[in-house]
Amino acid sequence: MTLPDTDSRHDTIRLGPLAVRFLVTDGESAGSVAAFELEVPAGQRLMGPAHSHDHYEETIYGIQGEITWTVDGQAIAVGPGEALCIRRGQVHRFDNPGDDDALCLCIVSPAALGPEYFLEIAEVMRAAAGGPPDKAKLAEVMHRHGLTPAG
Repeated sequence: MTLPDTDSRHDTIRLGPLAVRFLVTDGESAGSVAAFELEVPAGQRLMGPAHSHDHYEETIYGIQGEITWTVDGQAIAVGPGEALCIRRGQVHRFDNPGDDDALCLCIVSPAALGPEYFLEIAEVMRAAAGGPPDKAKLAEVMHRHGLTPAG
């Protein structure tokens, strides 16, 4: 049996202060599921716009700290051992307003989102050289990967 090349899935992708590390990609699951860790330092807000996705559900499982997910205008805190399913079409964003760093597991089903999305977003952020990222470029990358910016 030949195992898939998994070196790249373990690479941490930095998005400013946020970190994403894929554990399972579409190629490893025949497209059924993708899973990644999301690290959000204390006191951080999502830099990108609130968004939705029409092609997959995203389930969040809290591991450490607490992340506040705002889903369709309702704030929902997800801490260790708690889960939240964000259904297709629900507008959402997240923040970590607390004093502790947070870590969660994000599960995307089917696996319509992969490391490529986060790598492209990281490139848009790098091009901003510390300033605000180009909103049009962010929106273009989001649309291409099945995310719809809100507003």
